[in-house]
Amino acid sequence: MTDLNVIPSAVVFNIGCKSNQYDCDMITAELIKRGYLVYDRLEVADIYITNTCAVTNTAESKSRQIISRIRNLNPNAKIYVFGCATVKNATFYNEAGISFVGGIDYAEVIRALDSQRIEQSKSSLIPTSLRTRAYVKIQDGCDNFCSYCVVSRLRGIPRSKPVSIASQEIISVSENTSEIVITGINLSLYGRDHNETLEELITKIKPVKSRIRLSSFYSKGINRNLLDALFNLNNFSPHFHLSLQHGDSNILKDMQRGYTTDEFQSKVNLIREYDKNAAITTDIIVGYPTESDESFIKSCDFAKAMRFANIHIFPFSSRPQTPAALLKKVQPEVIKDRCRVLALVNENLKKNYLTSQLDMNQTVIFEKFGEVSEGYSQYYIRTYAITNKKIAIVRPLALHKKGIIGDIV
Repeated sequence: MTDLNVIPSAVVFNIGCKSNQYDCDMITAELIKRGYLVYDRLEVADIYITNTCAVTNTAESKSRQIISRIRNLNPNAKIYVFGCATVKNATFYNEAGISFVGGIDYAEVIRALDSQRIEQSKSSLIPTSLRTRAYVKIQDGCDNFCSYCVVSRLRGIPRSKPVSIASQEIISVSENTSEIVITGINLSLYGRDHNETLEELITKIKPVKSRIRLSSFYSKGINRNLLDALFNLNNFSPHFHLSLQHGDSNILKDMQRGYTTDEFQSKVNLIREYDKNAAITTDIIVGYPTESDESFIKSCDFAKAMRFANIHIFPFSSRPQTPAALLKKVQPEVIKDRCRVLALVNENLKKNYLTSQLDMNQTVIFEKFGEVSEGYSQYYIRTYAITNKKIAIVRPLALHKKGIIGDIV
């Protein structure tokens, strides 16, 4: 006999990007309204919902392995999966005896929950994050078709929420969070399908008091109009994650990225006109099939010249049905050695950037509290201080762990 007083539980687990996290937050909001206790980590629960990823071999492998991990926790649980990995390889998930296998739209999962006779919420959804910051996805899809990437094939054509809808969602979310990350599969394409622009949206949300930050951005989308709007916000986080992918223009051409290193550098210089301390982070792929020793050295040198605050390093991952998959591969041991070299470059760049921020006040939103509390500053620097405040100004005094430590001002 079922105990009607037992609160049903759910795990909503994200393997992918910030856009995936937004989808998870929307599902979390729905489940909470239906009376569920929701976790964002693997726990024993009644149902499990996983948003999968296929951007690399590693991400796709994790998306498959999660099924057995869930079944070890609760062999009888209902499992719902959706996202890029299920689109790319639906057969695997269908043959795994899962309750529901969806596409990239989180609404499919909610409809599946309804079909399982889970009581439906009648109110509209606002994404509910179980973390300090909230994500609002305003754009999906990409038509850049970079030579190594499957995302354009899995996510479909670019499509955006109209400014009127996206702005209202951001304003609503801001009522319950200290920081909002505006995200999309390719934010630089926002508004193109509605003849609107990202700067129009940013201007519309100027009254928002929450800190506003952009997620990963294509450098081609950076322009003065956008930067004017961003730096005119009440609480903008000058952290720009500009996905470079390689520091040699010849490799960028092979990758079909659509810009040169000179063009990328011009956008970095433009950002630093607005704020010389802006944190500029990036992604770099190591071991693309046409990468030689010389082009790899150029990539490292360009990273140094850009003075990145941090680099996400990705060994080349061959994805089926992409042009790069047909090319002769760089030897794995060569890729491993190059990754090690670039990691050393990155450590020096991170240290240099953090050192440049010492004695410069940081406005910090604290997320973890203890003997020494931890949070992130407006420049997305991990910051430590002795405080019990949620938001405080910190004067950094020294490098500490992966960030800086200082005193409350």
